[in-house]
Amino acid sequence: MTHEDFEDVIDALDDVLEAEREALLIGNLDEVGRLLERKESLIDQLSQLELASREPLEALNSKVERNQALLDHALEGIRSVARRLAALRRVRSSLETYDEKGARHTIDVTPESNVEKRA
Repeated sequence: MTHEDFEDVIDALDDVLEAEREALLIGNLDEVGRLLERKESLIDQLSQLELASREPLEALNSKVERNQALLDHALEGIRSVARRLAALRRVRSSLETYDEKGARHTIDVTPESNVEKRA
């Protein structure tokens, strides 16, 4: 493999990392998933090439770390939404009250749905 091959893979990986960053910033997680396959392929190619210089790899590493931080924040946001939706489901299905001693009581509230079919 030549030095040009190394540079081509570095440039392609840099482009993928920038596209991944943009997708993370706008919340396009589908695009992040699509880019993952390309990124893995380029990393495999890079591991098979001879190391021409450490500098491009260090720059890529900082971009990988930046994107990982963005991805961690996106995942935390998703988890937060999931927790909030679970809390809303609990509110719809039960009512929590407290007695004069501070003990919690849960009252299940299940909507009765009757479907009547008429001809």
